[in-house]
Amino acid sequence: MTANKQDSATPHYDTLCAAFKQIHHFQHLQALGDWDQATMMPSGGSQGRGEAMAELALHIHTLKTAPTLVDGLAAAGEEALTAQQKANLREMRYHTLQATALPGELVQQKTALTYACEHAWRQQRKDNDWQGFRPNLEKVIALVREEAQILGEVQGLSPYDALLNKFEPGCRTAALDKVFGELRTWLPEMIQQVQAKQQSWQKVVIPHSSAASQQALNLDVMKLLGFDFNQGRLDTSSHPFSGGVPGDVRITTRYDEADFITSLYSTIHEVGHARYEQGLPIDWRGQPVGLARSMALHESQSLFFEMQLARSPAMIALLADKINQHLGANLNTALSSESLTHLVQRVTPGLIRVDADEVTYPCHIMLRYEVEKGLIDNSLQVADLPEFWDQQMQSLLGLSTKGDYRNGCMQDIHWPVGELGYFPSYSLGAMYAAQFKASMVQALGDIDSLIEQENITQVMDWLNQNIWSQGSLLTTDELVTQVTGEVLNPIHFKRHLEQRYLS
Repeated sequence: MTANKQDSATPHYDTLCAAFKQIHHFQHLQALGDWDQATMMPSGGSQGRGEAMAELALHIHTLKTAPTLVDGLAAAGEEALTAQQKANLREMRYHTLQATALPGELVQQKTALTYACEHAWRQQRKDNDWQGFRPNLEKVIALVREEAQILGEVQGLSPYDALLNKFEPGCRTAALDKVFGELRTWLPEMIQQVQAKQQSWQKVVIPHSSAASQQALNLDVMKLLGFDFNQGRLDTSSHPFSGGVPGDVRITTRYDEADFITSLYSTIHEVGHARYEQGLPIDWRGQPVGLARSMALHESQSLFFEMQLARSPAMIALLADKINQHLGANLNTALSSESLTHLVQRVTPGLIRVDADEVTYPCHIMLRYEVEKGLIDNSLQVADLPEFWDQQMQSLLGLSTKGDYRNGCMQDIHWPVGELGYFPSYSLGAMYAAQFKASMVQALGDIDSLIEQENITQVMDWLNQNIWSQGSLLTTDELVTQVTGEVLNPIHFKRHLEQRYLS
């Protein structure tokens, strides 16, 4: 990637690469600290871990904002760089701007505060303890507002657009308002149409199964989907997530002995994230251009696995066989493909986002999007969140969450850890996934036929060649246009839902 500095024609660029490689090494340890805190750490270690992680975050921030690094960006821009090196320099500038805009003490303070808030949230959510959670969240939101204001001023963006830009470079409220506005014009009617069509479906009773048997099933499915266990592992946490770094990917799931479907499909979702990370370009590992392009594209991969792939007829048949193999002792009769279809394709408005079907799921994101905009521009206060949440749930899905904070505004981990601006990536990801699927079909033909032959390799190879191996060499619009011939077009998502649920 870089030549010896004494002989190099790009010494400033080479120095930047070395600096970002060092940052990557510390971020590797930071990611493992996050994973351990959510999976293995005893509860008594929370305060010390929070202090240690805050110190580490400050150190990483110091490295990112070093004057020599900032000065080197301008100097490297004058050097004769290849197209790929120019892309890496573009990403270096983006990441440096995100860091230099924020004072180190704010970064350290936010890290310590969100660690404490998230740790307390775990038990507070179980206890439905809104009054205990509220003051913690108020402190986090206050810091996020400060962060958003600073980032917005530096980049010439509104505070919330600045938060969006952290997770989805180039994403703006104006575009999201249009996308979600269009969704609202047809999605509620589609939900009713699909429910009416599914009225004749018989209710399928989910048998109890042990966490151990579910874990065995999950590991088997992970192998089917090509997860590289030499570069990752599966663990248990209160909220499924994908973490670690390329080459050391840590994914988690959770187990409910009364509902193996939730664990299975959560695991499949996280495997989509993991395969993306494991497929990122090795030659650029440790450099910004070697990272995933954006959170929406990351979610497009997890949702491709969970929705496009794992809810397709052919994959449902494969999964039914594996369920019978691992959980058969708990079943009165073998689980048929039809029964599994009725379990995983049934459209039913529910309270929990991560358990939502793919038709009602965007409603959960639109709710959170409106909450986040209000929290950041101060038109909504944390104290008013439960009431606003209940109103939006009733409007979007006809459900009430009055007094049910655990399954309402306390259900997600994102706000306790200070990640506002992230949620829109989920629905954008679903739209990208549908668009990628349409292009994949044009290239490979009927995907179900490949799966029926247990030839999932072609599907994975297409994703790797077109998306994973590209890292951040291209901007999001450039990548999507290269793969599909156009920028994001939500019509593909609508057509996918119509074909699967109404055809």
